[in-house]
Amino acid sequence: MDFSAANTALWSPIIQTAIIAGLILLSNVIRRKVSFIRHSLMPTAVLAGFILLILRTTGIVRMDTAFLEVVTYHAIALGFIALSLREPEKTAVEHHLHPSKNGALIVSTYLVQALVGLVISLALAYTIMPGFFKASGILLPMAYGQGPGQANNVGSTYEGLGMVGGRSFGLSLAAMGYLVACVVGVAYMNILNRSGKINRFKDCVHVSGSVTVDTFQDENEIPIAESIDRLSIQAALVAMLYGLTYLLVFGITSGLAAVAPGLANTVSSLLWGFNFIIGSLMAIIARTVIKGLRKAKLMNRQYQNNYLLSRLSGLAFDYMTVAGIASINIEDLTGLWLPFILMAVLGAVITFWYLLKMCKKMYPGYVYEGFLSMFGMLTGTISSGVLLLREVDPGMKTPASNNLLTGSSFGIIFGVPMLLLISYAAQSEFACWISVGLIIVYLAALVLFILRTGKQKK
Repeated sequence: MDFSAANTALWSPIIQTAIIAGLILLSNVIRRKVSFIRHSLMPTAVLAGFILLILRTTGIVRMDTAFLEVVTYHAIALGFIALSLREPEKTAVEHHLHPSKNGALIVSTYLVQALVGLVISLALAYTIMPGFFKASGILLPMAYGQGPGQANNVGSTYEGLGMVGGRSFGLSLAAMGYLVACVVGVAYMNILNRSGKINRFKDCVHVSGSVTVDTFQDENEIPIAESIDRLSIQAALVAMLYGLTYLLVFGITSGLAAVAPGLANTVSSLLWGFNFIIGSLMAIIARTVIKGLRKAKLMNRQYQNNYLLSRLSGLAFDYMTVAGIASINIEDLTGLWLPFILMAVLGAVITFWYLLKMCKKMYPGYVYEGFLSMFGMLTGTISSGVLLLREVDPGMKTPASNNLLTGSSFGIIFGVPMLLLISYAAQSEFACWISVGLIIVYLAALVLFILRTGKQKK
């Protein structure tokens, strides 16, 4: 095997990982030494991501966009598996909403975004842009709510149905959504911090010894280092569960492809796209099995360490954030700048207003943690939701992180009617107007469901 620099397949991932690592270290220095950046409350990973985005866009640094997308994709799953493996703390919030409420909130936000988008596209089509594709407004929830994957798929479909530049329009909206999540989310954190409504734990001063034995080691845990390091055990558990997640999803999709190819085409992308949910479920099952074995005296030690698992999830989420921001790409939008700006701005404003109103009713004990995580996810991706949450809840002690997982799971169920509307609205002008009416009816039903469903104890 050639180990020289000529073997790009061998060295390229290492070099690009080193570039990300170097920019994280540089951004940490900038954030600590430049008072303006420090007082802006911009997270180090976000600063590193934007620096890399500028360097990549200007051609100063060459980065493979596919590599950045791979890092983002895998880091989300690895981070959530590490979080889900942790033993629940006794001091955790005791009351949670039923998971279906979180799913209803996510899909209702899609519907709000779809309504805003359709109002804009229809208004433009009937006034100053008579040739504009009337159903194009549905690309707003696909871009803001679902991310670049669905924005690309639906945009390409609409392009085939007559929308000129549909794919570029969808991808550009998705990129703008990620920017909205980071910029608006961080700006709102500044406002909350200055008004005393939140305390950003990262800005607290920690002295040596603040990590105590109680937080670092629970009773009957494996030693810090014996024949194998404790960190190696945590990393092995996370990697093994991710491998099992791959085998499970591969088995399901392969089985469906053999039995029902048509269904497999629809379900396969969904399962692979939401592999972090399946990975988290696998981690919860593993945690439950380990706990059962310990109760049955078949296992004497606790192998998970909450402190180290939190550090692993933090590592994954930091790299995820940098790679996610650096992979942003605004496509050519010739002739579509007006609808793009209107949808991007009004979509952000209405999403912010709606989620803040709903989160105040749904999450009374952790309003801003719940809001920032949902706003980040429903304008960007789940990675930007986690990014904002970590700034106000770095230990993931509130149920907000769990809400993202359970909400995404139930969102798949509640989102089925939305998938039907996507194709129906593009069929004709009449179908587009009918879709507006159906969206309003379904949105009202979900809001009533959210407000009337009771709480569930943990």
